[in-house]
Amino acid sequence: MRRPLLLLVCLLSLTACSGKSDPPVADKTAQPIEGVQTFTDLSQKHLGKGKYDITYPQSPPVGGAHSPLWMKCQVYTEELPKVNAVHSLEHGAVWITYLPSTAPAVVQQLDELVGANQEYMMVSPYAGQDSPIIVTAWGAQLRVTSPTDSRIGEFIRTYAGHGPEKGVTCASSGYTLEQARQYDASQQ
Repeated sequence: MRRPLLLLVCLLSLTACSGKSDPPVADKTAQPIEGVQTFTDLSQKHLGKGKYDITYPQSPPVGGAHSPLWMKCQVYTEELPKVNAVHSLEHGAVWITYLPSTAPAVVQQLDELVGANQEYMMVSPYAGQDSPIIVTAWGAQLRVTSPTDSRIGEFIRTYAGHGPEKGVTCASSGYTLEQARQYDASQQ
């Protein structure tokens, strides 16, 4: 029963993602956040069966072609599949990543940033990133060294819930890490 339902959801979501988009911003009159890089012309295409071998130009990725399944917004202790996390970004998620060697106290502070924005927040380790902490939304990214950097809150207020695909949060819907891995493995 679960597999047909999962396939139906995937098929329905295929029609929602198409084309390319510019980075969304909650308030076009807001002052730019110092250090935020933005990226445009990002594909919203769903990757087809056997097409999951993709390289993103940014690490972590800020958008682009992705899996039909998006990750549930929550705190993770394992690295997320990029193709699924990108789909969550398209739904308006803000993804906070940190190096796996980060001290547990710092990870706890990052986890607490989810707070009132839980419908649109993911936190996870990410091996090999070039900054201790990176905050990512569809088409936007901020590198910081401390979980207390005030720009993280500004970034969340500006970008959470403002992905190019509207109407679907990733906390009230979305897939667990186990479900995403099973689905994506079946597509290889």
